[in-house]
Amino acid sequence: MITLKSNREIALMQKAGALLASCHKALSSFIKPGITTAEIDLFVEQFLKKHHATAEQKGYKGYQYATCASINDEICHGFPRRTPLKNGDIVTIDSVFNLNGALADSAWTYAVGNVSKEARDLMKVTHESLYKGISQAQVGHRIGDIGHAIQTHAETAGYAVVRDFTGHGVGPTLHEPPQILHFGERNKGLRLREGMVITIEPMINIGRYESKLDHNGWTARTIDGSLSAQYEHTIAITKNGPLILTDQGEARPTY
Repeated sequence: MITLKSNREIALMQKAGALLASCHKALSSFIKPGITTAEIDLFVEQFLKKHHATAEQKGYKGYQYATCASINDEICHGFPRRTPLKNGDIVTIDSVFNLNGALADSAWTYAVGNVSKEARDLMKVTHESLYKGISQAQVGHRIGDIGHAIQTHAETAGYAVVRDFTGHGVGPTLHEPPQILHFGERNKGLRLREGMVITIEPMINIGRYESKLDHNGWTARTIDGSLSAQYEHTIAITKNGPLILTDQGEARPTY
């Protein structure tokens, strides 16, 4: 069932989102060559403890970590590990914060040291694709409008949009309807209503869009070994347009 949030509930989720955004901003200076994703996970755990919040995905279907940490060809749900990140890697850190019962979900791809132009270009287009999707998160628009905007931008730039993993409704539980596809057709799908809170989280690959699962049953990676990037915000649908609850204050894409 799709839950519509009150202004009060959205305000509480925005507080959780601001906390998650501040954690991502802190990670941007913490992540560097030689750091392990296990250390990143510990950093997030300590950040949560300091701010009296918890990681909502920890314990979800048996998941053991405060973050998902996906490196290079890993699309999503990578396990934190003790292998040091190398100069030139890219790593996506995804976490869901619970602050006094209010949830916020955001993922961000980080450059580790100096990365290739190929990686930089992928990150740029993926970030732009996120905002293309957000621009369509308007009362009265349809879910297909979001997916179409993302797919058009990514594919025009020569990239592929992952099909197997999607955005979703969020709050009061981690994953709720509706499913938010990052590809699709205009004027198709469920109509967006005021009070809906969703995640938009395009995963974009340099190569093919297909994914495969590791033996751990969680980690998805590109089928051809190509790089993958992801950016995710939690969005409230309001009468005044999309409200980004996990806004980091980053520079918005210009086209």
